[in-house]
Amino acid sequence: MKGLILCAGKGTRLYPFSEATPKVLLPVANKPILYYCIEQLIKLQIREIGIVIRPEHLALFMKEIGTGEQWNLDITYIHQLQPLGISNAVLQAESFILDEPFILLLGDNLITESLEPLAQAILYDHHEVAIMLGNVANPQDFGIAEIAGNRIVGLEEKPVSPKSNLAVLGAYAFSADIFKAIHAIRPSPRGEYEITDAISWMIDHGYSAVFHKTEQNYSDVGTMERWLEANHWMLDQMDIDGLLNNRKRLDECIIIPPVLIDPTALLRNCIIGPYVTIGPQVKLDGCHMENCILLEGLELFDTGTALSHAILGPQLMYVLTYGGTNK
Repeated sequence: MKGLILCAGKGTRLYPFSEATPKVLLPVANKPILYYCIEQLIKLQIREIGIVIRPEHLALFMKEIGTGEQWNLDITYIHQLQPLGISNAVLQAESFILDEPFILLLGDNLITESLEPLAQAILYDHHEVAIMLGNVANPQDFGIAEIAGNRIVGLEEKPVSPKSNLAVLGAYAFSADIFKAIHAIRPSPRGEYEITDAISWMIDHGYSAVFHKTEQNYSDVGTMERWLEANHWMLDQMDIDGLLNNRKRLDECIIIPPVLIDPTALLRNCIIGPYVTIGPQVKLDGCHMENCILLEGLELFDTGTALSHAILGPQLMYVLTYGGTNK
């Protein structure tokens, strides 16, 4: 089984942070979002991973990810020249996948649920499609599944009248038959080749599609608010797992956990937390903040008021609240 991660999206809702850095390389809990996807595939003993990117981002991915040596993987970069939808991105990887089953992940999705049930459904239970689903409060904004028993019998993309609140979360397993479907479908009204259309084609042509429902945290890190939310619950998870370590160079600071501070950061006379991530080479003096993400190289002094629900980097800033205590 191979892995395929789609990373060619523009991430416009995360501008200006995603203007110079692909959104999948932006950090959640001081680690690029893409790393979490790679680690999920490693847990399945997958050693060959294709990453679909925009050609102009190749140098950035090579610098941050390389060809997989740090994980003992073989990573292949695959170019999507135009943003024509998920099915089109998958199609670019046909010569990489060949006739093998594969796990497909959207690179900006954080899913904490194990992908083992999806792999099991394809490798051992001989289904052709397996999808991770989760309950959502706003099904009109998602691809929504219609189910019968353990089977998926229909999919709709952002339906006006949803048949369920079970959303497709961005984790799939396929047999190589998915390429037959992708070659057969036409663009949707928005001009993209939709993965929901390809899966619907497979269902209509007698292929077996099943699902696994997650009750664990997941997030499409596609907006500032969801980026902060993902950072929040990832810090909670790290705190539970005992992975946080705040024994850093702190001078007259108050730390309210959970907080994650890079060892190279320097803090003085600050009140930090809860739910703050501080990246490499950050320097803070006289700052008070909570529910924040501080990116590499930020220097901030004497803010004079509390920051809440903010993302800050050198010369870049998104602030939802000044002076509040929103928790």
